[in-house]
Amino acid sequence: MFMRWFAVASLMFSAAACSAQTAPAADAGLVEGKDYALISPPVPTADASKIEVIEVFGYSCVHCAHLQPVIEAWKPKLASDVQFSYMPAVFGGVWEVYGRAFYAAETMGLLEKTHAPLFTALHVEKRPVRSVEDVAAFYADYGTTQDEFMAAMQSFAVNAKIARAQQVVPRYGVEGTPSMIVNGKYRVMSPAQGGFPRMLEVVDALIAKERAAMAAK
Repeated sequence: MFMRWFAVASLMFSAAACSAQTAPAADAGLVEGKDYALISPPVPTADASKIEVIEVFGYSCVHCAHLQPVIEAWKPKLASDVQFSYMPAVFGGVWEVYGRAFYAAETMGLLEKTHAPLFTALHVEKRPVRSVEDVAAFYADYGTTQDEFMAAMQSFAVNAKIARAQQVVPRYGVEGTPSMIVNGKYRVMSPAQGGFPRMLEVVDALIAKERAAMAAK
């Protein structure tokens, strides 16, 4: 029921960003500066053989919560040459707490079953999950303990991923969430018109553009 609520809400809410915040044609009428921004210099991707798409998000961002069910419906349609992943924006404060929670859940194999429920807890149930202890208590309902999760949030692996996010997100030019990054070259933010469907239409067109560029090499 919560996921159905999010799907409806994503069409009703503004696609303004939270502050720190059949295949398409390769152009699809895209306009640089309106539909996307170029990232200069481009940021190297994890796998040059794939077209990388990253959603830069924050659990505290209500627009990211509205986007989540839309992303979940869109991901299965991606071709096998596209690698999709999430990257938390680590702007400091509670953003870092949630970023550490994301990477700890990923490291412990809990991400798939906790990603959407944390959005629900924060933005539908309005649960006060903000401190490290609160967050660890939330994850303790999903196959771990509060102490284990708190330790994972401070682990070497999570520290390394947080450091990378702190380095890479500014290089993408991200100042608000949600933002979509295509192959380290293009930044797509929620448009003023068209909402999330238009945002993903732009992402699909940029994927097609990158696919054509890779085939021409």
